[in-house]
Amino acid sequence: MDSLFIYSALVTYLVVSIAVSVFLAKREDLDSVQKIAQIIIAWLIPIIGAVALWQFNKSQDQPAKKYSEFGGDNRDSSGAGSDGSH
Repeated sequence: MDSLFIYSALVTYLVVSIAVSVFLAKREDLDSVQKIAQIIIAWLIPIIGAVALWQFNKSQDQPAKKYSEFGGDNRDSSGAGSDGSH
């Protein structure tokens, strides 16, 4: 039973650390020194360090705009509105 717990903890550590390492390596807003330092921290501080770095970097992302209207008005080039009125 103890070995199952150790293997589960080791697999969890490896999966989380690898996932966060890939996430950090793909970020374009970090310099290479920052990427390397954060990846090392993610591997040296098991689970908590990796999750903390992932959360911090994720919070720095710019939210994507979901909807933006193209153009400035609801009238077409003829001057008529979408309901046909002028």
